[in-house]
Amino acid sequence: MDIFVQNIPVSCTRDQLEDYFRPVLGRFGIVAFECKKFKSQDKATITIANIEKAQKFLEVHGEPPGQPRGQSRGQPRGQPRLRQWNVRNVPYDLLVRTLVLKEKQILQRQAQQTAVPVRGIKEKSRRQFSFRVMSCGTWSYEGEDLAFHQHFKDSREGSIMFGKSTAVIFLNSCEKLARTCRLDMSYFLIKGILVGNDDHPTISFTLSAPPKIYQEVEVGSFSGTEGLALGMDNLSINSPKDKPKRERLFEIDEKHGRVVSFCMVYRVVLSNAQDILTVNQLLDKTPSLPSVQLVPTKTIIPRLSLEKCLQDLKVTLGNYNQSRTMDFGLLFQLYSLAQNAILPPATVTKLLPRVQRLVSTHGPLGTLKMTVAVHTLASQIPVPGATVEAKEYDLDTLEAQLNEIAGRFTKEGTKYDLADRHKHLALVHKVTVSPCGIFLAGPEPESTNRVLRKYPDYADHFLRVVFADENGDSIHFDGRASQQRIFHERFKKILDHGIDIGGRLFTFLGFSHSSLRSQTCWFMAPLVSECKLVFASQVIQELGDFTQFRSPAKCAARIGQAFSNTTAAISIREEQLMMVADIERNGRVFSDGCGTISRDLLKKVWRGYALGNETKPKVLQIRFAGAKGVISLDDRLTGNQLCIRPSMNKFHGANVSDIEICSAATRRLPMYLNRQFIKILEDLGVEAEVFLHLQATMVESLKRITLSARNAATFLEWLRVGVSAKTPNLIGYLGDLGLRFQDDGFLKDVVEIAALSQLREIKHRSRILVEHGMTLFGIMDETGILEEGQVYIVADVPLSPQWVVITRAPALHPGDIQVAKCVEVPPNSPLSKLQNCVVFSQKGVRDLPSQLSGGDLDGDLYNVIYDPRLMPKRLHPPADYARQNPVDIGRQVERKDMTDFFITFMESDQLGRIATMHQQLADRRDNGTRDPDCISLAKMASTAVDFSKTGIPVDQTKIPYQDYIRPDFMASDPRVIIEDKGILLEENEDEDDKDPVSLLDPEWRTFRYYESQKALGRLYRAIDEKAFFQQMKRDSELSASRDPYNRSLMDKLWTYVQSESILIQWKQYADMARKIRQTYEYNLIDTMDQYSIHPTQPLRELEVFSGSILGKSMGAQNRRVRASAAEMKERFERDVAYIVNWIMQGDDGDRDEAFARSIACFANAMLEAGNYEKKRLKSWRYVSAAVCLQELESFRNRYIGEGLRIWV
Repeated sequence: MDIFVQNIPVSCTRDQLEDYFRPVLGRFGIVAFECKKFKSQDKATITIANIEKAQKFLEVHGEPPGQPRGQSRGQPRGQPRLRQWNVRNVPYDLLVRTLVLKEKQILQRQAQQTAVPVRGIKEKSRRQFSFRVMSCGTWSYEGEDLAFHQHFKDSREGSIMFGKSTAVIFLNSCEKLARTCRLDMSYFLIKGILVGNDDHPTISFTLSAPPKIYQEVEVGSFSGTEGLALGMDNLSINSPKDKPKRERLFEIDEKHGRVVSFCMVYRVVLSNAQDILTVNQLLDKTPSLPSVQLVPTKTIIPRLSLEKCLQDLKVTLGNYNQSRTMDFGLLFQLYSLAQNAILPPATVTKLLPRVQRLVSTHGPLGTLKMTVAVHTLASQIPVPGATVEAKEYDLDTLEAQLNEIAGRFTKEGTKYDLADRHKHLALVHKVTVSPCGIFLAGPEPESTNRVLRKYPDYADHFLRVVFADENGDSIHFDGRASQQRIFHERFKKILDHGIDIGGRLFTFLGFSHSSLRSQTCWFMAPLVSECKLVFASQVIQELGDFTQFRSPAKCAARIGQAFSNTTAAISIREEQLMMVADIERNGRVFSDGCGTISRDLLKKVWRGYALGNETKPKVLQIRFAGAKGVISLDDRLTGNQLCIRPSMNKFHGANVSDIEICSAATRRLPMYLNRQFIKILEDLGVEAEVFLHLQATMVESLKRITLSARNAATFLEWLRVGVSAKTPNLIGYLGDLGLRFQDDGFLKDVVEIAALSQLREIKHRSRILVEHGMTLFGIMDETGILEEGQVYIVADVPLSPQWVVITRAPALHPGDIQVAKCVEVPPNSPLSKLQNCVVFSQKGVRDLPSQLSGGDLDGDLYNVIYDPRLMPKRLHPPADYARQNPVDIGRQVERKDMTDFFITFMESDQLGRIATMHQQLADRRDNGTRDPDCISLAKMASTAVDFSKTGIPVDQTKIPYQDYIRPDFMASDPRVIIEDKGILLEENEDEDDKDPVSLLDPEWRTFRYYESQKALGRLYRAIDEKAFFQQMKRDSELSASRDPYNRSLMDKLWTYVQSESILIQWKQYADMARKIRQTYEYNLIDTMDQYSIHPTQPLRELEVFSGSILGKSMGAQNRRVRASAAEMKERFERDVAYIVNWIMQGDDGDRDEAFARSIACFANAMLEAGNYEKKRLKSWRYVSAAVCLQELESFRNRYIGEGLRIWV
């Protein structure tokens, strides 16, 4: 029922209205309701799901039926008047469903709290405090006392507000600055808090990144929610016509802009000294904040300005670089200490001659050792505070630390060694540009591209530059704040003018198609090659002839081919290259993006690509000169032949003869359903019970993994977690010995994180394995044997002739899923010699790949399903969108045009927003994805996908209005937190416990959710994440044993190894063990640093070891985090494989001493502290233990004739 409310204050906000009515409605058992305030009026509506309860409420407080509109029953004059709203007797159905779900959740929460004594009405603590001045600066020491060095001061009065996850500083308007300013400090980025006393009522925040800065678009004040409401009357609820009321800034003013990137300490001086105690108590009760330290600190105005010190550092570094008295890689690390706000610029300048002296001290590898030492030092310098002594920042202490780190570093097995041994890897520095800061990182091992291979000795002249928000995430559309100045002033300035680091000016070079979507590009500094000075423009000219392009997007895309990560396999001669015609019909190119290769030439590629004996891919995704696409084996070709088609050739003039490998079909990939596939299949007639059964099968297997060592080991092996570290083997060995892995906190956490990570992928992405399915490269039938609608699938799973479902991601249009007839080919057909691919027919009216979300054959992966339960009962015609011509600027494309397009793309990319809206509408519309609005959104998504090549953005005026109501499966669930004591699930927030920061935007609606009755909703609710986690914890505890002597599992294991190796001489390998551990832990720390979400906040060891980045994720991981986690996992597996091989082979390949070396390594882990003791690393003991048990088993089999014996 909708209740009409009149006679309320015009300035009243929705939140204030709900707070007013909540206790009154609660007396009638109404715990969930929705208020809507009319703009600039004294009217509102209250929506209540339960009609009976609403009637009872109106009987007491509403206007009597038939009575002239006026005063309500029992309401004094001036109070709100209430009556049933006859204009809309039936409330919005979806809104009612959200209220039903909300009431259900509230009642469940209340039921869980019945055991807790009732405390009455929850008292709201004060969260906003006035201050008289705000400043930013750095920490330093005056003698032994910590002091705040002020480098910027804003004398405006204001207030600070503490929300649930953000602290907000408001700076009031004044004569010089007519607009109110706002600074948002996420608790995630606060590293330390220092609070003063009555004499110095200061609050100082040490940040890992600058705050988000906004200014009010209209004159007003943000000093309080009531004052704010006065200026909000003209704003409607999330209306698409609303204009942002704030503007995102990159500086408060010009003076602040000169220091903002280097000053990570923000301080306010409270107006009322008595507030300091209240603030301290409030911050102590906020769980997501670091511990508060009570340390009164003086404010010092430095004699030399930060700008002067920074300029002196840049000049000094430039002199070192120009004179080549110090390697640039080392200068980069030294400059990062200042640029990342780890040490003041003046300190770094004073440190330079000491570093130069240490370089010569450490011999031939002195430069490398000091580069590593400075990089490592950056993560070891503590956050200044009450417990940190002044000597920690003393030059002598810093020098001693650098000398110690350099002294214990060994190159073997590190990324520097890896890059020397593998030509396909290069060490590249990385820069993250945020609205307010620039953060330096790396170097990181990167797969080479054509440019890096052309200049193999100049990798340090190239930068990978990422444009991101202060927290490390991509900058997304924000309806509440304009980002225009960030894109067009801050980011555009960097793209046009470059970045100066250590005396080198790096300027824009280009970007690949994939890096464009991740807001990443390449920069380059001028270099001298073959006695010639080479600039970025010359590098582009050498790649090919791009003068004929008139579209910045298309030109950038073609240049971007050279920046794709590839491995050069072999070079071919001109006579070995054949140009063959495309197969075209009805304006369609059936052979779009695919060519062929002869067997003799393919064998040479295998050798050049350094593939193992068992890995012989017959399908390769390549780059060759100006061509890109897929080539497949054609045994009809003789000699050495590479056949390229015109559809593969994207530009001319490339003076390159290498076949460059992007990827290869070395195995069939698994097939996973996702939310898009499930929704379309449901709309095509597949029953929801089919998906529920597939999901239940996966979840049941997850529930069993902690019950036994064998289950856990098999699960980790399947997920490829810790395979190189032999963690699955270790858990299996422990079970064989009668030891339980559940007794060890680290191993238990690894298994639980892997299980929980997998469960979240299922629940939040509906990523459900289809056992009767596979994912394969697509190619065309070169023989012409396949008829229209037929496919030939060749994989290690033989498929008999049958109908199969075929699709590809992303899939939004109901016609993106089709069926095809899988057929056999004669044994002597060239197609029978292929592997791991799906072959499409070259016949028919239209090629099948183009029907599947606009696919082609230049490297697209296709999903094949041969499970009859997932066969659609009906099909929808595929989409057929007219090809869009790229934007033509009427002249040759210049560098500025491409940087303009890079900015436009960042600002206008709407693909994610469209996909979300499509999911939202498809659930609520009866016809699902077949609904006309969903069909329109699918077309817009196609335009958004092509935006990177055409330069034509989505017309945002045609995007349907998006309200704040979503199906429940789009909600985020508890956040997973990894702490030293293990993994935790954060409690869901109570919606009625409002965040005071969110009240600053009273017109902005938070999302409301309803229970979806479609397949995705049922799948979502079928998994109770919290119950799963709690049951997993209980199972682990029940499976754990109790040791009467209170020994840890690893202590018992070490005792066992000692008892089984009495006659083995291993102590002579103690030094080698220390060396191997040093390399392992260095690589581990470097990986924790390299793949962190934010440049200055490393990952935890458990995240790296388990291959899951969970520390800040809410619900499913986003694409960027998933990609980072995959890269992290690959690097860790590679590094650990090297370490394990080192233990087993030694320095000289002596396999016979592997057991002795493994004992030495295990002994080192159990008996000695590592070189990174402050990091409290644990995983070395598990890696060494796994190798040791493997070698012990091998030893017993060889000399005793039996494997490991049960010990306990």
